[in-house]
Amino acid sequence: MKVQVASLRETGTINIGDLQLESGKILYDTELAYERIGSIDDPAILICHALTGSQYAVGDDDNPGYWSNLIKSDGYINTDNYQIISFNVIGGCNGSTGPLSINPNTGTTYQTDFPFITVRDMVKAQYQGLQKFNIDHLHAVAGGSLGGMQVLEWGILYPKMMDMLFPIAVTPYLIDYAIAFNNIARLAILQDPKWNNGNYSQDAIPEHGLSLARMVGMITYRSGDLFNDRFGREQKAPAGVAHEEIAYEVESYLDYQGKKLTKRFDANSYLYLLKAMDTHDIGRERGGWEKAAELIQAPLHAISYSGDLLFPPNELNKFVNHAQKIGKTASFEQVETRFGHDGFLVEFEKWGNILQENLRKIKSYQY
Repeated sequence: MKVQVASLRETGTINIGDLQLESGKILYDTELAYERIGSIDDPAILICHALTGSQYAVGDDDNPGYWSNLIKSDGYINTDNYQIISFNVIGGCNGSTGPLSINPNTGTTYQTDFPFITVRDMVKAQYQGLQKFNIDHLHAVAGGSLGGMQVLEWGILYPKMMDMLFPIAVTPYLIDYAIAFNNIARLAILQDPKWNNGNYSQDAIPEHGLSLARMVGMITYRSGDLFNDRFGREQKAPAGVAHEEIAYEVESYLDYQGKKLTKRFDANSYLYLLKAMDTHDIGRERGGWEKAAELIQAPLHAISYSGDLLFPPNELNKFVNHAQKIGKTASFEQVETRFGHDGFLVEFEKWGNILQENLRKIKSYQY
């Protein structure tokens, strides 16, 4: 498929051909949904999204993307100077090949026949996507959470392809505490009767399970202090009337967030992406994370957020310290925030300058 790239903003899908997965299985006729912003003559920056994100890092006036206040004309990542590219990950549900896609071998949707994928598979798919755009060099790769996992794998799998890396709100491997919460979220979906072993119709989705899984995630994304101060035990109705009641504002908030996700995200995709996150370990089959760090060549600028339960700042700081010790160019910044893990989605004025200043330092590293 020939892609005609607009000078300002273009969205669509591209076929990257067959994708060889880590498992040895082949994903045939793989599609990637994308967003591309800015002039094709400017240096390219790849943005990688988090668990329930999409290719819409910037979006438009009607539907702003998750980093629209970070990436814009004269923004911290200036679209007047850079072209921005973002893909929906494989396994997702926003246009890229995933459980909702048609299996070319059967003519029906994959659902749970979709093969398990890893973060490395996501990165390999993006690499093939960039080749379709005739892009063989990136000024930077940036992303938070699951996106940060992709950033680290980009630095290892394609070490000479980028000038710098921005792994944000991430750790070199997913800690057991985070895996534990993923397990609870997964069980919430699997035990919903409507999940039906993944063979549900779009008219009868496992809404309750997916909603509950989202609630589990929400209470880990932000700090306890923020929850306590925001809601302050405020009540919507008298407590102790019925088991299913929603008496407190915090309950109403979680219920709203859970139901909101079910309107835009697929339960099977949620399961596949959770499992991909569980397998995240840059040291897997590379002799450990310390050894894997030796494979990174591009300067690495890492950002963490205080109170992040899932990706503790000390773990990323330890990784950066090791990278510096073995002679890598690396820096670490901890942003003080009450938003915890969600810090990478808010308060851009606190940390956007870290990206801005490093992007400006040099036009291109030479290897």
